[in-house]
Parts: sequence; structure tokens; C-alpha cells
Amino acid sequence: MWSCLYIRIRKYMLLYKEGEERVKGLQPGETETLEIVVQDDMRPTFDGNVVHDVMSTVTMIYYMEKVGRHVILPYLEEGEEGAGYEIQVKHIGPAVVGQRVKFTALCTEVTPKRVVCEVTAETSENIVGTGIFTQAIFKKEKMEARITELRQTIAQK
Repeated sequence: MWSCLYIRIRKYMLLYKEGEERVKGLQPGETETLEIVVQDDMRPTFDGNVVHDVMSTVTMIYYMEKVGRHVILPYLEEGEEGAGYEIQVKHIGPAVVGQRVKFTALCTEVTPKRVVCEVTAETSENIVGTGIFTQAIFKKEKMEARITELRQTIAQK
């Protein structure tokens, strides 16, 4: 409802060279949403102590990443994958236990190796958070090779 006031929708130039690979078909303007209801296990808890009866920042970031991932999933080709690369967030207001929260991701930029989304979390009463979520796009085999190499390095220590 109020997200249009808080999301800065900009016109982005696609930053890729002609013929260069990128997430095929994905264009700025693509939007995904998901809704959750804040549960007790989503509250900020440290050393077994609940701090507030509201959704934690960790939970908010999780769902911002999740809705951003929903933007890229339909466009990934066989052998491609995406992963969180960078996230900048502001946790502006509360969402209490039992309250419904709507998460929205708006694709604002697509490059050969990155997809950028503006992400928001809002209730019917207030904006909970805003941010920018960037995902790296890569070949699965390259990531698997990096993970294997890291495991081997750790095992040798």
C-alpha cells in the first residue's frame, strides 16, 4: 500500500555488452512478493533471552533474501545458480508477533554477474524495513569447485 512512497523506482541502464551472457529474460521492473505471519521463534533472542516481542532483524533479512531469490529463480538456466552477494538494510519499525508482514523485491538492475533488487517489508500499519539486495549469478560447477578446494584446504590443516 505505502511501499510506492518508499521505494525509489529508477530507470536503470542494463550494464552489459552486446552478446555478453546475463540472466536471460530478467528485466528491471520484475517484482515478487511473499507474506508471513510473525511467529514466536522469529523474535530477537540472545543467550535464551527474548529481547522484544517483535520480528527480529535476522528474520527480516532472511525473508528479504528469500523474496529476492524468487525474482531470479524463474530465469536461471540449467547449471546456473545465484547467491547473496551484498545486502544493505534498515530496520525501520516493528512487526509484532501475530502480525502479517508483506515482503517485496523489485528488480532494479541486471548485469552479467549480478541482479540487484530493492526490498521492503511492510505491515498494514507501517514500514518495517527497506534495503538493497544484490545476488551473484554463477555456474554451479564453478562454485562446487571452490567449495571442494576450500574443504581440501581445511582438511589439510
